[in-house]
Amino acid sequence: MNCQEVRTVMDGYLDEELGPIHNREIEGHLQGCALCSNAYHAQQALQAAIRSSTLYVKSPVALQERIRSSLRQGRNHGFTLTTMPWRWAGIAASLTAVAVLTWHLGLPLQGPTADDRLIREVTADHVRSLMVAHLVDVSSSDRHVVKPWFMGKLDFAPSVVDLTDQGFPLIGGRLDYLDDRAVAAVVYKRRDHVINLFIWPITHASSEADKPVTFQGYHHLHWSHSGMSFWAVSDLNTLELQEFVRLLQTQLSR
Repeated sequence: MNCQEVRTVMDGYLDEELGPIHNREIEGHLQGCALCSNAYHAQQALQAAIRSSTLYVKSPVALQERIRSSLRQGRNHGFTLTTMPWRWAGIAASLTAVAVLTWHLGLPLQGPTADDRLIREVTADHVRSLMVAHLVDVSSSDRHVVKPWFMGKLDFAPSVVDLTDQGFPLIGGRLDYLDDRAVAAVVYKRRDHVINLFIWPITHASSEADKPVTFQGYHHLHWSHSGMSFWAVSDLNTLELQEFVRLLQTQLSR
């Protein structure tokens, strides 16, 4: 399987909906493709983050079984949507009842916005980098080592700034996957706190630009500069993270 084919069925693979043959093909591809492997782990972490958030609402077990039972009976008797409208009408009524109940409980039914999904992705990638001992691909405090390392691995040249003298030492960089593309992750520290700075070309305007955001205990600051989108994320307190971004922006504007 090639990268496009793997990306197309990635959701099904994550949800264990594919057969053993497809699974083996995907697993073989992931072992040999770093970008698809990063994308898989990012989606895996994002899925876990969504399921642990208040926006995730699991359907009742009885409703799940009723739908499965209807589908099984339909397949056994050769029925389709057009030949068994009464059965699907019942399912639709059940789903409507769940929707009304959810609305009355005050839980939003609309899906997350593009900005919400991106914040979750950024958070998931940050957490994953701390959990799987894959914080950096190139370990160095020298920006003249880290910046050239990205050459040939990305279709853009990320900015790498040394802020060691200001108390935010550079510790390296790595490739990551966000917003459906390969991105640069430049990694800094502040005492024991890790700061992931994600960089990639601007793909769309964000309504959250320049507004501090906190999600699942992690603070995010997003801004754009010279056609690039920057996301700084850390469990560092907001004031110090804002100071990091201010110093970085000053260096980038020179």
